[in-house]
Amino acid sequence: MSTWRKSSHSNGDGGECIEVNDATPGQVRDSKDPEGPFLTFPPASWQAFVRATSTGEFTTR
Repeated sequence: MSTWRKSSHSNGDGGECIEVNDATPGQVRDSKDPEGPFLTFPPASWQAFVRATSTGEFTTR
């Protein structure tokens, strides 16, 4: 069974949030459409994305 977890950056305002599947790292879906499709990224790509977001590489200006 999959356990989906919402992004810790989600503030509950209905904005653009994702959920990650703890059972399958790299699998993400739109939190507003939990029955809809999901994306699966290769482990190395997912790790690079997580690392980049944690270091602020994608911050808006």
